[in-house]
Amino acid sequence: MAEARGLRGLRNPAVIAGFGGWNDAGEAASGVIDHLVDQYKAELAFAVDPEEFYDFQVNRPTTRLVDGNRIIEWPTTEVLVASLPERDLVLIGGPEPNYRWQEYVSRLLSMLRTVKPEVVVLLGALLTDAPHTRPVPVAGTASTSELADELGLEVSDYEGPTGIIGVLAYECTRAGMPVVSMWASVPHYVAEPPNPQGTLALLSRLEDVLNLPLDPGDLQKDAEHWIEQVNELVSDDPDISSYINALEERRDEATTTPSGDVIAAEFERYLRRRDRRRG
Repeated sequence: MAEARGLRGLRNPAVIAGFGGWNDAGEAASGVIDHLVDQYKAELAFAVDPEEFYDFQVNRPTTRLVDGNRIIEWPTTEVLVASLPERDLVLIGGPEPNYRWQEYVSRLLSMLRTVKPEVVVLLGALLTDAPHTRPVPVAGTASTSELADELGLEVSDYEGPTGIIGVLAYECTRAGMPVVSMWASVPHYVAEPPNPQGTLALLSRLEDVLNLPLDPGDLQKDAEHWIEQVNELVSDDPDISSYINALEERRDEATTTPSGDVIAAEFERYLRRRDRRRG
C-alpha cells in the first residue's frame, strides 16, 4: 500500500466505502462510489497491492487498449479524494478481498487514522423481495446510540454471516470512529447489474447522513429508464407480473404514515445536525 500522502489535512473529512461482490447486489453500493468518483473528479490517493489480497481466478484482471497500447488492469481497492465545496470525501472502492481479511482491514484502518474522519459510511446492497415499482428500502444502522438518535437510525443487532463491510464496521467502531452502515434492498427478480434505482436510493440516504447535497447527475434519468425496461420485461410474463402485484400489496400494507411525534423527532435531529455542522 502506497503512503497516504494526500490524506492529511482534509476538510471535515467523511469516508464513504462500498465493495463489489457479496455486499453489492445489483452493484448498487459500488455504483455510489463510482458515481461520486466521476461526478466530482476524485483523485487517486493510493491503491492496495492486489497480489496480497485477491484471487485472480475469481476477480480476473482485464485487458484494455489505450491510445493503441494494450494495458492490464488488476483488481484492487482504490482510495480517492473528492473535494466538495463544503468538505472532502474519502472514497474507498474495489472488490471484496479473497485473502487475509484481517491484514487488509488493518491497512485500511491505518489509512483511516491518518484521515481522522468525522464519520465512516459503509454502503451495501442485498437481494430481497422488494418490488421495483416502489421506493427502494434502505436500512441504516449506527455504531452508537447517540449517533443513531441523531440520524434517526438504529444500533445494529444483526447476528450471522458478514462480509468485508461488517468486518470493517466492527474494527472502525473498536477504533473509536463513528460508523454508519446503509443497505439497499433491491429486487431479487432483476438481480443483473447495474441497478441505478438502488444506487440513487443509497445516494439520497447518504445526503441525509452527511447533511450535504450530492449531485445525482444522470442517476434519476437512468433509474427511470431502468424501471421502464423492467416493466417491459415483466409485462410479457403473467406469473412474474402477478408475483410483483403481490409484493406491491404487501409493501403498501406495511407502509404507515409517520406520526406527529416521528416528524418532530426528525426535525429535531435535523437541527442538531445543522448546529453541529455550523459549529
